[in-house]
Amino acid sequence: MANTADETQHHSPLISNRFLLILTSAIAALAVLSVAIHVLGRSFGQELALGGHTESTDSYTIAIGQDQLQLEANTIRFEDQRHDGKSERIDLHLLWPEMNGYSKDLRRRFDDISSTGSLIFLQLSQSTMSRDMSGRIEPIYSLLFDGPSQKGPAGLTLHKFRRGTGYDNETLLTANLPDGADYAVRCILPTDPSFATSGDCQRDIHVGKDLTVLYRFSSLMLKDWRAIDTAIRGHIEARIKNPSLAPSHKMRRDPATNDSL
Repeated sequence: MANTADETQHHSPLISNRFLLILTSAIAALAVLSVAIHVLGRSFGQELALGGHTESTDSYTIAIGQDQLQLEANTIRFEDQRHDGKSERIDLHLLWPEMNGYSKDLRRRFDDISSTGSLIFLQLSQSTMSRDMSGRIEPIYSLLFDGPSQKGPAGLTLHKFRRGTGYDNETLLTANLPDGADYAVRCILPTDPSFATSGDCQRDIHVGKDLTVLYRFSSLMLKDWRAIDTAIRGHIEARIKNPSLAPSHKMRRDPATNDSL
């Protein structure tokens, strides 16, 4: 009996079938995991490279207040805003002077933080004030000026604000347009052009039935202030679903405070 037991032990396989099955399953699982990592990594890498941008030119129908707009996906800054339906606010980014949205060929101009003179940032929302920035010059801003006006850049007139008014370090730049309308933009003007940012100037205008367009741009682009304002108004008006709609400056309410100015 002892010899039989020794013989059986001697002839038993060194690697059991169960071990082979476990090993084969593990190898197969690793292969599947490797493929998944490759596919997901490639997809994630592409998304990371886009940085939240999209090259898609598909348009969305978006309602903001009383206005409906057709906006291209690659002009909308944030992914969660790229959908049809109602929205309280939409953020856009456009190249200047092309007024184009994001594309792979223009990627560097969107991603290069040192390129302060290439982008305009827009925020579209329902109007909550009866006057846009130009309309607030006389009734509000002029009461906050510090001293006489001065000559500003690009043919604009510069007004400084008194300290403690909420506009410390800001200036208001104004101009009289040929059609009799006023132009106004608030800026934090850098002491040196190299300190300029991509959003140190801002202006808001009324477009459509009930839409406020707040846009920001670099003070380095002030030389093009007139062309920028015309281009932005035209860009948004062209995307309102009723293009024959004339802009209205009669808004829902005139707030008692200037907290949102």
